[in-house]
Amino acid sequence: MIESTDLIGRIEGKTVLVTGGSGFIGAHVYRKLLILGAKVHVVSRKVHRSERENLRWWQADLKDISGVRRLFQDVQPEIVLHLASYVVGARELHAVLPTFYDNLASTIHVLTAATEAGCERVVLAGSSDEPQNCKDSEFPCSPYAAAKWASSMYGRMFFQLFKTPVVTPRIFMTYGPDQKDGQKLVPSVVRQLLCGEAPKLGSGRRIADWIYIDDVVEGLLRAAVVPGIEGCVFDLGSGSLISVRGIVENIVELVGNGVEPGFDLLPDRPFEQERVADTRFLSEKLGYKPGTSLKEGLRATVEWYREQLDAPRLTA
Repeated sequence: MIESTDLIGRIEGKTVLVTGGSGFIGAHVYRKLLILGAKVHVVSRKVHRSERENLRWWQADLKDISGVRRLFQDVQPEIVLHLASYVVGARELHAVLPTFYDNLASTIHVLTAATEAGCERVVLAGSSDEPQNCKDSEFPCSPYAAAKWASSMYGRMFFQLFKTPVVTPRIFMTYGPDQKDGQKLVPSVVRQLLCGEAPKLGSGRRIADWIYIDDVVEGLLRAAVVPGIEGCVFDLGSGSLISVRGIVENIVELVGNGVEPGFDLLPDRPFEQERVADTRFLSEKLGYKPGTSLKEGLRATVEWYREQLDAPRLTA
């Protein structure tokens, strides 16, 4: 079993490539890697400046296989954390092509380049929205879920055919400070309530497994270094379910300004997945159990956004 402190010894000095470094999870991951002493290379489509030791930003479009190959040749990563993704839950036709190119095609390019480069470990970020079985009656609930499911299948194929050391954690509903997509439930509700606005929501009946960002980062890093788990696909969630209404009510209590959200004002999205994470792999193989309670995680999240909103007034 790997203790948290042992992650330092397994990651320190390693050359690690993180895709999607501008995103919510990617940003938290690369910052943690720096703390653990890794040589961190972060990929983004936007230009970033590297102002820290052992950190280098690369500008690349993962849809371009030639550019991906050049990136791997230049970086020579030992570990790859592929977190880049077009994250959108839209069920409409317009989401099909972006999720295909940004999620599936890009993943195949990363797998190809990582296999050619002989990387020690490739961590593919899966999704809890993926179908869990291949039964005829099951189907992906969105273009995003379809692309993620297909990416996981390609990961398994690369492991079986080419011995690519792929590990695929299926990440559940992640929340926490500095979530980039302001349309997501937690940051959207927190920001509106802190500004004295009443969020407009659907029924709130959907139940989901919510996991705090620090616990996701810990699980991803363990997936990157624990030996003997190549080819595995596993759930990365808390193991508990709570409704959207329950999440919002917790946030309302923590904000404490008397503003009440409006439920049943928007339509619910069709085909929402309601599944609790199976955490046995985390405990049995990764020696790990997510330790942040929902109350603790939401409190830290609310306080972070409160500080961001207060900062301009403090410096004015």
